[in-house]
Amino acid sequence: MNPWILAGIATGILCLVFIPVYLVSRRLNNYGFVDVAWSYAFTLAAFIYGFAGSGTQPRRFVLTALVSLWSLRLGTHLYVRVRGHHPVEDGRYQQLRRDWQDNLGPKMFGFFQLQAVSVVVLSTPFLLAMSNSTPTFHGLEIAGLAVWLTGLTGEATADAQLTRFKRAPENRGKVCAAGLWRYSRHPNYFFEWLIWVGYALIAVAAPWGWLGLISPAIILYLLLRVTGIPLTEEQSVRSKGDAYRAYQRTTSAFVPWFPRRTN
Repeated sequence: MNPWILAGIATGILCLVFIPVYLVSRRLNNYGFVDVAWSYAFTLAAFIYGFAGSGTQPRRFVLTALVSLWSLRLGTHLYVRVRGHHPVEDGRYQQLRRDWQDNLGPKMFGFFQLQAVSVVVLSTPFLLAMSNSTPTFHGLEIAGLAVWLTGLTGEATADAQLTRFKRAPENRGKVCAAGLWRYSRHPNYFFEWLIWVGYALIAVAAPWGWLGLISPAIILYLLLRVTGIPLTEEQSVRSKGDAYRAYQRTTSAFVPWFPRRTN
């Protein structure tokens, strides 16, 4: 099937799926569950492309497996976090409630639909890679797989280290600077971005594959300028104060690097 027609079909399906997600989140009075649905939705997109894509079957199988493994791990991690805080809602959605209080329902519904569309846009590398009919795997695809594996391992490790740190009662209110968090204030974000770089490299080997570069570019912008580091650090400064400011002075914000010495 033509990949752009397939993308249109995926958009329609995902927009429909996010309607009950919105209704359930509204019923639970916690819109933070959209993050969980967003993560899981990539598995659905991958299966749509894997089933109807025009690429070789081994390539479609491998890509569907890679996306599903990443998507299900991230979605489950977020579910545990959101469910653990429920009924307290993530601060981002509390802020949206305040910003949209005069017209919350329609605006939040539109936001959920936008999340569905964003899944399709960000899935461009999967779509193009699964339309690749070249019988053998290209060197770029092998390199992309290696980058993807590095990203997934790093992200899972960073998430596990932070979870373990937070579970210890003696660490309540403290800044996690252990493991990968010693070298980056946001190692989970960095390795998440690396996963998308891996997807893009895999896609580049396909016709029009360079369009897949849009995904890591969007993810990087969001992490550095919009919903990632800026909001997370604002919350961390509010909750941990000078301890977090000291952490900011010594530790790289994004790319893991050796801590800076302070006088």
